[in-house]
Amino acid sequence: MMAVNNPFNEKNEDLELELKETEEAVETSIQTIKWSVDDQAGERLDKFVTERAGADVSRTQVQDWIKQGHVLVNGRNSKANVKLAAGDKVLLTIPEPETTEIVPEDIPLDVVYEDKDVIVINKPRGMVVHPAPGHPSGTVVNALMHHCKDLSGINGQLRPGIVHRIDKDTSGLLMAAKNDAAHHSLAEQLKAHTVTRRYLALVHGNVPHDQGTVDAPIGRDPHDRKLYMVTSRNSKESITHFVVLERLGDYSLLELQLETGRTHQIRVHMKYIGHPLAGDPVYGRSKTIGLKGQALHAAVLGFNHPSTGEYLEFERPIPEDMAFELQTLRTQ
Repeated sequence: MMAVNNPFNEKNEDLELELKETEEAVETSIQTIKWSVDDQAGERLDKFVTERAGADVSRTQVQDWIKQGHVLVNGRNSKANVKLAAGDKVLLTIPEPETTEIVPEDIPLDVVYEDKDVIVINKPRGMVVHPAPGHPSGTVVNALMHHCKDLSGINGQLRPGIVHRIDKDTSGLLMAAKNDAAHHSLAEQLKAHTVTRRYLALVHGNVPHDQGTVDAPIGRDPHDRKLYMVTSRNSKESITHFVVLERLGDYSLLELQLETGRTHQIRVHMKYIGHPLAGDPVYGRSKTIGLKGQALHAAVLGFNHPSTGEYLEFERPIPEDMAFELQTLRTQ
């Protein structure tokens, strides 16, 4: 068993009335969340909100909301760096989604499951999840908007329905919400680490341990904001569990289970322990397999249904290109 551990491891009546009125005005909206500060006293406001607002909310987004007055402390606007005190009341009112210019596109989708609340698809390698600079169309979101007609718009971002994402060159299972209540439920499950996410990955090297856990915080690379790395600075807890399924000479096939879901988590953690993903153009090695993109497939996805509470789990086999590479290694 291998374990790679974290290496860094005066209130007044007017105020009470104002706060009460604010809460009554918004407490029935799922777009508003309220908290009381207890043993988090001394924590920065932006950090406090980010850690509680949902798995798909970034600190930058929270800081923008604070500047725009969407976050109140004891009924009043505050600054991102204010230190909270015990007993403070924090209210987050998530803004209405911005008007999107995303065009629905008739792009075929491999639909694994769909009902009035949620849709699960098997995303192919090479397909971007949501529009971004350089990828304004041809994305999962463009396809979903054509297929579903009704998607959640929570978080005020141009990512209708998207609760979590997988990288462009990672294939596999992805869930999307079709209404805001479903989105809120699924995001909370991600935050609570109760969503099952298991991946299959081909990595460089013969991993010596049959199973292990990588517990190492991930943050942005200070030299390149597009990349991530294991670091103690401005990082978040990141935990990946793995089991070796097969050893193939200079490669190993792993099953990995995410306990947290940071950007590029598996790719960064595998590089960190000296076994980068085969075919990874960013975190991998120059001499690798012929696959276009990292050999990573989101094979299993499980969650509690937003309306019924029933646990649903789905599985899809690795795509043909990855299967071909594996078979080639087996016959060498």
